[in-house]
Amino acid sequence: MTIESQKIPGSSVDVAFVQQLSTNIRESVQRIIVGKSDTIDIAILALLCRGHVLLEDVPGTGKTTLAKALAASLDCGFGRIQFTPDLVPADVLGVNFYNLSKSEFEFRPGPIFSSILLADEINRATPRTQSALLEAMQERQASIDGVTTSLPDPFMVMATLNPVEMEGTFPLPEAQLDRFMVRASLGYPDRGEESAMLDRFRSGETPDSIQSTATVSDVIEGRSIVDQVTVDDMVRDYMLDIVAKTRSSASLRLGASPRASLALQHAAQGRAAMNGRTYVLPDDVKQLAVPVLAHRLIAETTTQLRGQATDQIVREITESTPVPFERE
Repeated sequence: MTIESQKIPGSSVDVAFVQQLSTNIRESVQRIIVGKSDTIDIAILALLCRGHVLLEDVPGTGKTTLAKALAASLDCGFGRIQFTPDLVPADVLGVNFYNLSKSEFEFRPGPIFSSILLADEINRATPRTQSALLEAMQERQASIDGVTTSLPDPFMVMATLNPVEMEGTFPLPEAQLDRFMVRASLGYPDRGEESAMLDRFRSGETPDSIQSTATVSDVIEGRSIVDQVTVDDMVRDYMLDIVAKTRSSASLRLGASPRASLALQHAAQGRAAMNGRTYVLPDDVKQLAVPVLAHRLIAETTTQLRGQATDQIVREITESTPVPFERE
């Protein structure tokens, strides 16, 4: 399906294209995922901002279905890796094997060579296997036997975590958590949503039945438009104030990294474009502070004992930081 360009009068930035693109993808995904528009928008946002998504939720809430539905909506390559303790990096990246008939080595690509990669229960693999994703997530390339190969464009990792089952798992290192642009969760549906879900799946609706509503080239064009969204100096200062407070907070042992600052700015640009604006508002930053920053932070031990999660700390920091128009 081709999306028509429609530039906003007086602007060279075609955010109406991004707005329509995100609407089409959202409506397509919601044929399978009932409700949960906020989480779906977070996934679309990450796709448009060259980011990766960490889905942390209890089993059975639709994390895998969301990844499949998003890939089906784009008509792009989808790969899935079920992470287990015996998984090795070659299972992720691929392997060179000797072809006897041709008397030469051939490369058999792994599932990482997909536009959307579902890393299911990523914390069940050993740190050695988890590290196979680091280069791919940051540099969009994979190195196998000394040869570096570019990954598809677009490329996005959607990783799932089960927060209630810790036995036999390996905590994700901070370096890997920092490579996820956003963390999100679907949560349990309310009664009306669950009733609609039961009715919908009774009729056999699955992600495989979704017809694509956008092309890979649409996503690439949308990304270039998001890059042009204006970030005023006052809004940038507001972002930097929030990030600085995470680094000086007595409740946190590890604050947000410079990569987190970049992710917050880019995510705010994406949210502005998805809402039809050519400029970022402080509200864009405020709404995205928790999904972009919280998973990158480490709380002090005393804070953890008080049960104060990093999500709550980020909210408190955001609420206590004056927005630009409130400054004298």
